Amino acid sequence: MVSLAQPTAPELLAVDNDRPLMRKPVSTSAALQANILALNRNFLAVQVISAKRAFCLLCKGLAEVIHVEGGAYCAYDFDAWRELCDLKVAVGEQRDYEDWIRAVNFEIQVPRVVRLLTYDRVPRNTVKFNRRNIFLRDGHRCQYCGKRYSTPRLSLDHVMPKSRGGADTWENIVCACLKCNVDKGGRTPSEAGMKLLQKPIKPKRSPLLSRQLSLSKYESWRNFIPHSTE
Repeated sequence: MVSLAQPTAPELLAVDNDRPLMRKPVSTSAALQANILALNRNFLAVQVISAKRAFCLLCKGLAEVIHVEGGAYCAYDFDAWRELCDLKVAVGEQRDYEDWIRAVNFEIQVPRVVRLLTYDRVPRNTVKFNRRNIFLRDGHRCQYCGKRYSTPRLSLDHVMPKSRGGADTWENIVCACLKCNVDKGGRTPSEAGMKLLQKPIKPKRSPLLSRQLSLSKYESWRNFIPHSTE
């Protein structure tokens, strides 16, 4: 059984594929924390893992790289993937949106998808109920005034106040700026004369995953993750 550890997600940037791309140097430590989609043996998406974890599995022969080329899936073990990367380096096909790791005598690209050869458990479609995911669900936007704020300037608000039996659930907690949270106090939005931007609901998939799927960098993930409406 392969043990999957949840990595810390790095900051992700969108890329305009219509413009010529020149590769910018990226530190190896940053590349090792890049996100990789892990599939089980039956090609079902299981979890997002770090590049460091993925390369450990590849080197042990417990995983293979799944690379999407021209609409077809190509599988590579570690040695075959390294040979392909050597060819890309030789012809200068490295792109800015790719993550590369520089070893002593070679460079290797961080794959976007790996398949776990000995793991066949069916993934559970669960979304962690936590502060970060609520902020991501609401787009870091106060659900009362509609303005976007940085994380330190945001708080969580119970739509139905906790003092009046309001539960800690997806449907009762929203992102709110500090001022709006204070103004609302222990009242309901209607009692405070405030209106929610949207009705809070439980997302169908991880808000962080949804954010990543919208980026060109992780476009290949869409081949393995069903489309859904938040």
